Amino acid sequence: MIVDVHNHFYPPEYLAALEPLGSTIKVTHDADGNPLVHYPGDYNVLVKGHRDIAYRQTVLDAEGVDVQAISLTTPGTHIETPPVAAALATITNDAFARIRDERGARFAPLATLPLCDPKASVAEYLRATDQLKLAGTMLFSNVNGVGLDDERFWPLYEAANDRDGVLMIHPTYPVGVEAMTEYWLMPLNGFLFDTTLAASKLVFSGVVKRYPRIQWILGHLGGTIPYLAERLDRGYRAFADCRKHIDEPPTAYLKRHFYYDTVNFSQGPLKLAIEFAGAGRILAGSDYPHQIGSIPLMLEALRALPITEEQRTGILGGNAKALLGIK
Repeated sequence: MIVDVHNHFYPPEYLAALEPLGSTIKVTHDADGNPLVHYPGDYNVLVKGHRDIAYRQTVLDAEGVDVQAISLTTPGTHIETPPVAAALATITNDAFARIRDERGARFAPLATLPLCDPKASVAEYLRATDQLKLAGTMLFSNVNGVGLDDERFWPLYEAANDRDGVLMIHPTYPVGVEAMTEYWLMPLNGFLFDTTLAASKLVFSGVVKRYPRIQWILGHLGGTIPYLAERLDRGYRAFADCRKHIDEPPTAYLKRHFYYDTVNFSQGPLKLAIEFAGAGRILAGSDYPHQIGSIPLMLEALRALPITEEQRTGILGGNAKALLGIK
């Protein structure tokens, strides 16, 4: 089984609701008729695969992908006012549940939350998890500049911990973005830095220790976590502040509580992540259908790895199947 855990879909119901709800998002169209979703500092071109689930399923059939864990992506609902964010999250999660119900085992959606309103996020998490039975939840690496380690989000983590929840961290408009306005450096560099920052703060703040039953997924191979993890451990040994909330080196938490998706199609980084976290903590991801995503490159890279076939089977789908409860 091949399971792609990192890919994105904008439900038609979500797109249709933006203008009537008074969203801050501006939508235009390119010469091919594709919607362009504009938000501060960036925009996404929504090609057919982003918004037509029937077409997407034909792509999966052609590429041999059995299941996708679909999620909404940037700009997310947190850039809206709280009432609009809550409405859009509800619309998105209902649409995701409909897609799953209509198309059986092909899609395992990750819930969207109105993260600008922590109390509403808890309520929507409980609805999406307990009622809609969505497979997991996607969070953004910061919420309008507020880190995920902030205590305002702890009630959400408490609810997720009680349910052995799976929380995926996807980057968004990074902290310090003013230095990344040229050459597409925001998505090329900033996204990876912000994921790294989010994971580091979740560990050092004690959130991961406090809520040990949560399993976290880091997008884009963990940002730079596999590369920098040893430096985090040095900080733990050198600085009292880095030991204030945890009683093990950061790498202990990063290996035990985090998964890393393969949206990095280069052999060196993939091998480094496997060496760091173990093959059992690596999940196939394509970033389909973004311009810099690719299902063929994902499969090519994973099939070329010098690992055992048992490990390859796990990375291609077995690990995600167990984590997300996919049948």
